Amino acid sequence: MRFKSALILVMTLMHLYPKSANAQSEDTFSVHTTIENGIIEGNYDTRTRIQKYFGIPYAKPPVDDLRWKAPQPLENWKGIKKTISFGPRAMQAPIFGDMSFRSDGIAEDCLYLNVWSPAKEKQKGLPVLVYFYGGGFSAGDGSEPRYDGESMAQKGIVVVTVNYRLGLFGFLAHPELSAETAYQGSGNYGLLDQQAALTWVQKNIEAFGGDPKMVTIAGESAGSISVSYQMASPLSKNLIAAAIGESGAGIHPTLAPVPLSEAEQIGVDFVKNAGYKSISDLRKLSSQALYEAFLESKLFGFPVTLDGHFLPHSLPEIFEAGQQAQVPLLAGWNSAEIPGQAFMQGQPFTQEAFIAKVKETYPQDWEEVLVLHPHQSPEEIEWSATHLASDRFISYSTWKWLDLHSKNSDQPVYRYLYSKLRPPLRDKNLIAGLAGGTMESNGQEAPKALGAPHACEIEYAMGNLHLVKDYAWEADDYKVSSQMQAYFANFIKTHNPNGEDLTPWEPVTKDDPNPSFLRIDTESKSENSSVEQRYQFHDRYYHTKR
Repeated sequence: MRFKSALILVMTLMHLYPKSANAQSEDTFSVHTTIENGIIEGNYDTRTRIQKYFGIPYAKPPVDDLRWKAPQPLENWKGIKKTISFGPRAMQAPIFGDMSFRSDGIAEDCLYLNVWSPAKEKQKGLPVLVYFYGGGFSAGDGSEPRYDGESMAQKGIVVVTVNYRLGLFGFLAHPELSAETAYQGSGNYGLLDQQAALTWVQKNIEAFGGDPKMVTIAGESAGSISVSYQMASPLSKNLIAAAIGESGAGIHPTLAPVPLSEAEQIGVDFVKNAGYKSISDLRKLSSQALYEAFLESKLFGFPVTLDGHFLPHSLPEIFEAGQQAQVPLLAGWNSAEIPGQAFMQGQPFTQEAFIAKVKETYPQDWEEVLVLHPHQSPEEIEWSATHLASDRFISYSTWKWLDLHSKNSDQPVYRYLYSKLRPPLRDKNLIAGLAGGTMESNGQEAPKALGAPHACEIEYAMGNLHLVKDYAWEADDYKVSSQMQAYFANFIKTHNPNGEDLTPWEPVTKDDPNPSFLRIDTESKSENSSVEQRYQFHDRYYHTKR
């Protein structure tokens, strides 16, 4: 009886007092696995039964003479390498105040990846998800809580998140750098990092129970754009079995590639304006000196390059030739990616102001744009301005990617529109940021969201609402997350998102003038698009630039 009483007391106390912040380490024990370069040590979580290996190097540190070179193979190590904490994130400025990191600081030595595995002892053949973070190729990290792989791993999937070089360190092109390569091109180092990580996965994922023939790549924003580039690249297209894109493709006007000569000139101008004469000079600089030179340049980043190696042609050219990875594709965008104010640029949502802004933006095509965008009331105008801002930012490019693949592949294509409104923030002194998180309001009042803004779906899709503490999640949020994660998990496992207790999701029919899509919301439903003319207009509008 005494033992029973003590047990009841302990159980009562457990409910009264939450577990400490470092409870995760208290519930783990060490596990080892052997990969190509040696033995690594991770942690096995006894609460979730997931193995976690964080900060696994997949290429040599891109420093000193390896700065602005393609990632180089690692050398083998002796003994056991501890991989129990996230490695450093890539060099970057805090340009998105709403990003949250668990990484070990910032460094040029950043080529690390993380693995979550549900594999039991000697279990093999599990499907694999490789996720690339967003951040405009200028920010982001695989340690962000919203990308955490544990929840998806509990669905029977081996999950990998990848760090890759960013900004000046990941995308600088220059004639001197081009002269160093056999293909006489430069830039795209961040994308080459991703390709190296995919090669690493092919060689090593079986050590974690994964099937190298069942690798789905996914990402959001610049991560989604990365997925589109990896599908298109001759270096990567045979390394993947399926693809998921959340808002974004590398098609004009969304971080599309520029000709090598243009990218090289941007690099030449940067070096000159920074006060240096050569790439050799820049390679001698410290990380701090380069970082400060980049800040002084006032550049947001450097473009993806048609380097003739990783990317020989634009995405439309590659897809129209049927030269992309012939794999199933699931992709879509959010219902209100960018607020209408981004299009109106401070003007009110009045008919007069909207018409004037449309005429200013589309001087040759304004009449057609007005026909396609209702503008009889302030409510219609705000939605139309939101659609125009979103299409010009990222929705059109995602549409074009889906359209290209559906027309130039026999593989299934699944399209979605994410529409779930987020709940209120817990802290009234915070506002939502562009990258999907939150930041201090500093007296600003965020515009009321009409629909789902950019990046808000990530934690729903990855099953990570519990790790994102800023929002007052409600039952409907967990319901939508459960559904969206199930669609993604099913697609990763079978290349078909459909499953028990889910609204049926039909693939796009080739050349359908009103293609089907799934509207993901509290009550998800299958629909046929009635607004294709909007995207077809921008397709003509951007044709010569894409």
